[in-house]
Amino acid sequence: MKIVFANSAWVSAAERLILRGGGWQSVRLRVRYGLIFHPAAGPVLIDTGYTPEALSDDRRGRMLRLYGALLKPQLNAEEQVLPVLRRFGLSPDDIRTIIVTHFHADHVSGLSLFRNTRFIASDAAWARVKARGPRKNLRHGVFTELLPADFEARLEGLSSKQWVEAREDVPGGADLFGDGSVIGVDLPGHADGQFGLLFAGLDRPLLYAVDVQWLLTALTENRTPGFPATLIAEDAAAIEPTSAMLRRFLATGGEVMLCHDPAPTSYDLAPEAA
Repeated sequence: MKIVFANSAWVSAAERLILRGGGWQSVRLRVRYGLIFHPAAGPVLIDTGYTPEALSDDRRGRMLRLYGALLKPQLNAEEQVLPVLRRFGLSPDDIRTIIVTHFHADHVSGLSLFRNTRFIASDAAWARVKARGPRKNLRHGVFTELLPADFEARLEGLSSKQWVEAREDVPGGADLFGDGSVIGVDLPGHADGQFGLLFAGLDRPLLYAVDVQWLLTALTENRTPGFPATLIAEDAAAIEPTSAMLRRFLATGGEVMLCHDPAPTSYDLAPEAA
């Protein structure tokens, strides 16, 4: 099974906001999304990253325009989701499944590009999105205008998946494809319903931990940022227990990858030859 990650955009943040004890210098963060070539499910997307639909579409709502103006993401044209699919000879119609790790804009903004795709996401979190209404959802960082109108009809919830028990060296979770190849691991703290992806069958097990931290250093050196970063966390008290679980996974020889860490990894897409 092949796994690649692309960088949809760059976002800059002061180091001290994302790393306890950091300085005021700006850190340029990636906004990753992934592509799995699964032997049975075919090509599967992990989120979509940022796309122009979230940042420059004239139909954006006022709050979404304000969000873009504040964060100022710089789109990476070469690694937008559609060009990357074309690079592998794929079109949106070839993608039958998108794994939605959580509902923040930098993970869902391209979902409307895929009209016939099923979505694997936390159905419990989706129920809360529906119950809150648009205004309350904004306080949770969720812009429902980015979600397809028929999202629920195409949703395949985590609760419908078989549960795989944790082992001493790897966490448990939902078996997304029924073959143990991709396990959805609950990662509370950053966002409602956030889950990561465990690829336990690799030579070195990989856990894509999405947004548990912005920087791998914050995780490995136990430098979780405090205020004001905790203001945007769904459950700030859960961040450290989740981080501790990831540190245990690292200690047993596993590899952890984050959405926003700027350092390149062996799974990141190589630049196309000129």
